[in-house]
Amino acid sequence: MKILGIFLTFVFTVSCGPSVSQKKTRDKTREITVRKTECYLVRGACKTSCNNWEYIYNYCDNEPCCVVREYKMPTSK
Repeated sequence: MKILGIFLTFVFTVSCGPSVSQKKTRDKTREITVRKTECYLVRGACKTSCNNWEYIYNYCDNEPCCVVREYKMPTSK
């Protein structure tokens, strides 16, 4: 009888699904991976800081996504 009680307790706790904190963590990590993929799609890189010739596209977690500005040739008159 004790084994049946332990088994039912185990089944009930497992069937409840992941806790709310695990769902929030999973959503946050999914958002970070989406941001990183968007950064790589625009040919950027997640760095600790951007140079003068780069601009910040978005933020990958805590670090900025640095994208190189397009070079514009000087026009001659």
